[in-house]
Amino acid sequence: MHTQGRFSPGTADDAHERYEELGPTAQTAVREAATAMEFGKDEYDDRVTSEVVERVRNALFAGALEVRVGTREEFDNWLAAHPDYETHVIGNENVDQVAWHAAPFAETVAAATFANRERAAVETLRRQAFGRIYRDLF
Repeated sequence: MHTQGRFSPGTADDAHERYEELGPTAQTAVREAATAMEFGKDEYDDRVTSEVVERVRNALFAGALEVRVGTREEFDNWLAAHPDYETHVIGNENVDQVAWHAAPFAETVAAATFANRERAAVETLRRQAFGRIYRDLF
């Protein structure tokens, strides 16, 4: 088993704090992308909305989430050690690998199974975890 990512909020307040910290980074990322696409001031004002910046912030937050990657047996053992957690698993139950993100403050774990495309599973899981666990907090 190994871990990817570096952010695993212990509390809802920790998640909020990190999300707020990412606001300026999201604005800078959007501004740099718009500059690279050569948006003029009018086009920037028309196309770069608060929703655009919010989506980038969401992606930055989700992209840093800590994800454990292991075998189905390792995931099942983790679940057995955390019986009170609400579990959301996407993918095929007949494959041997699982990526998962746990949010202790919400007693929720989101997981994605995969056969051989770990990177895709991890990124899919991060989007799922954000949607299921964090979106309503923000």
